[in-house]
Amino acid sequence: MMGVVSRRMHPSKPFMMASNGSVLVIDDDPARGAALADFVASAGFTTQVVTDVNNSSYSLSSDSDLDVILCGLDLKDISWGEARRTLCEMDVQVPAIMFSDVADADRMMMALRLGASDFFLRPVEDKGALVRSMERCVRQRQLRRKLQESRQRLEAANIELRGTVQILEQDQQAGRQVQLRMLPATPLVLNDYVFSHTVIPSLYLSGDFTDYFTLGDRFVAFFMADVSGHGSSSAFATILLKNLFARKRSDLLRRNDDTILSPVAMLKLANKELLDLGVGKFATMVVGLLNMQDNMLRYSVAGHLPQPVLVSEEGARYLRGEGPAVGIMDDAHYEEHMIDLPESFMLALFSDGILEILPPKNLIEKEKYFLEVFEQTADSPEELVTRLGLDRVETAPDDIAALFISKQG
Repeated sequence: MMGVVSRRMHPSKPFMMASNGSVLVIDDDPARGAALADFVASAGFTTQVVTDVNNSSYSLSSDSDLDVILCGLDLKDISWGEARRTLCEMDVQVPAIMFSDVADADRMMMALRLGASDFFLRPVEDKGALVRSMERCVRQRQLRRKLQESRQRLEAANIELRGTVQILEQDQQAGRQVQLRMLPATPLVLNDYVFSHTVIPSLYLSGDFTDYFTLGDRFVAFFMADVSGHGSSSAFATILLKNLFARKRSDLLRRNDDTILSPVAMLKLANKELLDLGVGKFATMVVGLLNMQDNMLRYSVAGHLPQPVLVSEEGARYLRGEGPAVGIMDDAHYEEHMIDLPESFMLALFSDGILEILPPKNLIEKEKYFLEVFEQTADSPEELVTRLGLDRVETAPDDIAALFISKQG
């Protein structure tokens, strides 16, 4: 409907939203329209009357103030066939009640095709039924408004949430770059020894971490840590552990404090620092000290699975060790082991995320399968990574970290 808005308010009611709802009466017979408006107003509805449809304009979409339209089917100069096509193109959300002077099937079908909520024959004998029909339309309209408001709030919340998620992802990506820079060089070649690693996070940040560094010309200290949980808080705990080992390395070089040379002592310090952190984080760890001069290994295990694997000409075997994870109990006790290494070997440490991608179903079978892979593929860490499928993992169910130390005699 085009043209300037033409409204005729019922004289007994000012234009305002009444509690019963807002009704638009459309009738090109002024007297009949006014009579219907009188009745509607007496029932507690706010009424507006339109007698010139072609020169009136009303919004019938979801943002309309109208609750219900009362419209006759016998309006002059209106072709309902054409109007129906126009109404189909519009987002009509205001329910309509149609009226007719003649009760025939064609008019009733036309009212239904136009989307009418109800149909009444004039003169309306059951005024109560008309009021109840208008009240149903108003309730329907109010429900649609609430749904629309809920949808708008949800869309606004989704937009805000997407913005927040984007910021968090950017923060996670930045944190991931920081964490990557904390990792040691790979590969690190020291005479006949080669150190290398790989870390696959389940999220942007990882709770798994590994590090290795020289202590003078004789020793290389290393550790593998698997912090409980995922994401930022677990990654922050790995930073704490990285800082702990860096501090004790500095203490050896500057203050002649040899704590870094004792895997057990380092596990006790890590245990204390995680407990003092007070965030409920714990970590399984393997800490080792390689003596390159004597080709010997000192190591301690803190609840870590799978246990370190040593591969040599004699085959592959787990390096045993017992002790609780760090960050759980104050009086934790750890064992220290010392072994002479073969002239040629590969030592591999993995976080428990590797167990998630192995084919067997139970832990015992997984550990058996894991050892068989080492026995069949012991030529290089690269071949082992390929055999385990780590080079094909894009998103892991759990963080995966791997540390390899190899020596060719």
